[in-house]
Amino acid sequence: MAGPTSRVEVEILGERYVLRGDRPPDYIRRIAQEVDERVRDIGNRHARIPMTTAAILAAVNLADELKRLQESYDALVKMIEGEDQERKKK
Repeated sequence: MAGPTSRVEVEILGERYVLRGDRPPDYIRRIAQEVDERVRDIGNRHARIPMTTAAILAAVNLADELKRLQESYDALVKMIEGEDQERKKK
């Protein structure tokens, strides 16, 4: 069950955005800040690329992290389920 919808104004790369979500406002602000920091970091390391390209690279990096974490999580769940099945056999 989703909680109440939060409406939060954030700033990413100097642009204001209104984000809505079922998470607390502070959480949404922290996520926006993380995105801003990652895009800026890429932009600072590669000063010649446009910020839109930096934003896409940041999104790809975040998607890669998410995928790797999901794979790790799935492997852990599988391992735990396997251990549970072994215990039930005994």
